[in-house]
Amino acid sequence: MGLKIGIVGLPNVGKSTVFNALTGAQNAEVANYPFCTIQPNRAIVPLRDPRLEKLQALVGVPNIIYATIEFVDIAGLVKGASQGEGLGNQFLGNIRDVDAIVHVVRCFDDPNVVHVSSEIDPQEDIDTINLELVIADLEQLERKIDRLTSEVKGDKKLVPVMALAQSLKAHLEADMPVSSYPERTSDIFKTLVHELRFLTAKPVIFVANVDEAGLTEEGPYTGAVKEIATRYNADFIILCAKLEEEMVDMNAEERAEFLQLAGVEESGLNQVVSKGFAALNLISYFTKNENEVRAWHIPKGTTAPKAAGEIHTDFERGFIRAEVASYEIFAEHGSDAALKAAGQMRSEGKDYIVQDGDVLLFRFNS
Repeated sequence: MGLKIGIVGLPNVGKSTVFNALTGAQNAEVANYPFCTIQPNRAIVPLRDPRLEKLQALVGVPNIIYATIEFVDIAGLVKGASQGEGLGNQFLGNIRDVDAIVHVVRCFDDPNVVHVSSEIDPQEDIDTINLELVIADLEQLERKIDRLTSEVKGDKKLVPVMALAQSLKAHLEADMPVSSYPERTSDIFKTLVHELRFLTAKPVIFVANVDEAGLTEEGPYTGAVKEIATRYNADFIILCAKLEEEMVDMNAEERAEFLQLAGVEESGLNQVVSKGFAALNLISYFTKNENEVRAWHIPKGTTAPKAAGEIHTDFERGFIRAEVASYEIFAEHGSDAALKAAGQMRSEGKDYIVQDGDVLLFRFNS
């Protein structure tokens, strides 16, 4: 399954710089004016995993294939975006296609970089974006209610759907996101979210884009974003996009030294990836053959046949069993032969729930 993360924010908060830093390639134009990004920039980024690299060394194969994440740099939203301001309808449509949202908030002062407001105010900036997303969802839901009004007359089974839609409408009208709706576990709610792809139902990761000094000293801007993220039960990251962009051409060793000098332990990409995985409840499993080792990501709780289906639908249809070893056990023994000799290679059936780090070999009827 592909994982797609959209990067949003007001114009000139550093979204495209964050995009360049995260993707490790300067393929998004950066300019000091609103709507520099008209079409969404896209980049497929490998999800580097040291476990997979260790596995490659143990197995001794030439190729390593990481799982990937698609980052989408969506043009800056402005007040009135849901009504079409600043090409807003087009930009909001781009957000509907992503799995999670990285919301970049400007947390630095720089008179040389234009801001859409007269002063830096993270609360106001976040409220502007959130309001536009809520309004867009409300309009989407109102169109659904209009359709249900006529449909429910001929199908009484739709009465509970209408009741939930009306309740959700009231929730949105109170400027509350779909993600905070109290009855999120009902099947009707899940079906409605899947159909309408609500913007405010998506997991959000707030990124406080700071200057270099802000990496080690929490200022009032950063503190405000952190408090808002806590209130929304969302993840929060501090990142200096400009600094990370400088690391684009560095190798792993140089990057680690550079981060250490800046007083940072982990790169922005690693933070966003790990938070994105957590927000979407994803895990990784590994496969290997004579040519490659490969990582795949799946939702937590996925059964072995469904996991096999990520590789090829034939694997799921003809699933017989999965030969399984955890990464830790495989790393300890170093080979299939050693695993089998130690009795550590397990055979699991259709009900097996794949665990993060499982090394799997699927047996199936073709």
